[in-house]
Amino acid sequence: MKIAIVLLLLLFFVLYWLRIDFRRGQKHHTQNNHNRVYPKRRGDLKLYTDGNDLFAELFKDIDQATKHVHVLFYIIRNDQFSQHFLDLLMRKARSGVEVRILIDWMGSRNISKRIIKELKKNGVHFSYSFTPKLPYLFYTSQKRNHRKITVIDGEIGYLGGLNIGKEYINQDPRLCPWRDYHLKMTGESIQDLQYEFLTDWYTATKEDYRNSDSYFPKQQPGSMQHMIVPTEGFGLEEIFTQFFHKAKNEIIIGTPYFIPSEALLEELRKLLKKGIKLTIIVPFVSDHPFVKEAAYRYFRILIKEGAHVLQFQNGFYHSKVLFIDNNLCDIGTANFDKRSLFLNHEVNCLIYDPSFLAEVAKKIQDDISKSTTLSECMLSRPTLIQSIKERIAYTISPFL
Repeated sequence: MKIAIVLLLLLFFVLYWLRIDFRRGQKHHTQNNHNRVYPKRRGDLKLYTDGNDLFAELFKDIDQATKHVHVLFYIIRNDQFSQHFLDLLMRKARSGVEVRILIDWMGSRNISKRIIKELKKNGVHFSYSFTPKLPYLFYTSQKRNHRKITVIDGEIGYLGGLNIGKEYINQDPRLCPWRDYHLKMTGESIQDLQYEFLTDWYTATKEDYRNSDSYFPKQQPGSMQHMIVPTEGFGLEEIFTQFFHKAKNEIIIGTPYFIPSEALLEELRKLLKKGIKLTIIVPFVSDHPFVKEAAYRYFRILIKEGAHVLQFQNGFYHSKVLFIDNNLCDIGTANFDKRSLFLNHEVNCLIYDPSFLAEVAKKIQDDISKSTTLSECMLSRPTLIQSIKERIAYTISPFL
């Protein structure tokens, strides 16, 4: 009996410490950081929805680099495809091109010390982003740099949902084909992507290159108006709310994980009451435990009030896209979940160009054609196991 009491007291102490650590760490972070705001720029954008097409283009551009290659990914796997990518970076570094690679400590935790040593030996500048640190050990262990940025010679940029691993090029049978949205860009906004990378590099290494002109060659404006929107683990909720307020007829949300904050849920309910059409596209197949169950609570409410929830059936759906009235599109790294809203560092791109929006609209319609409707009756009678999983999912939803 005494042992049980001691164990309960110990558990209570640990949970209390985790709660205090997280809250104080989050407060310290928001007080000492800010979201950078960039202006609308003009450039040229190209959309990729297939990993093989994207990486063929990305690898070609890296291979043709002459000055510097800056790479930031949330995930780099320890597999053959990832090794091919790292071999390319090492070859470029040996040729005299300046190569920096920044990866998230947790997302890329399977990268071995041997590979890191080999990268450095071949001249690649390597660093982890967001390693856990005292005094807020639990909070920093939950922080993620979820951005995916590549900047080549300060002239070509990439951002979107694809990481480096075999699943992203359709080599995981369970998640194949992999559907994602990723951008290649040239033009004025490359300076903003470069600044974001160098800011993250400074945070990780304390090496500051943000005032070095060699990384910011002047770029000619392109034809498409867009804007880079980074967030530092806060502020995304307000940005999404501003998007929703622009809607007059229709909003489409494409996301692999739908776990909104209560404030965003209420905003969506208000839109439905106004008669604005809401379509949400999520995967049928899940790549993480509990993420589907975490969404069901919100889907029951929204479907009952008129939302259309679609489950993508043709492989795994990893796209992160918001589409509003054929007037505004948001593509980037942020999921529609609490982790992206309140923990992850993300970077998105707002796009206003009518021709590009028309292309995105076609891709979204293709997604919709490969999806089936999730109805209210499908969620109305959960099994006991499903109910337990939903309860667990709700409890841990801020960290999913």
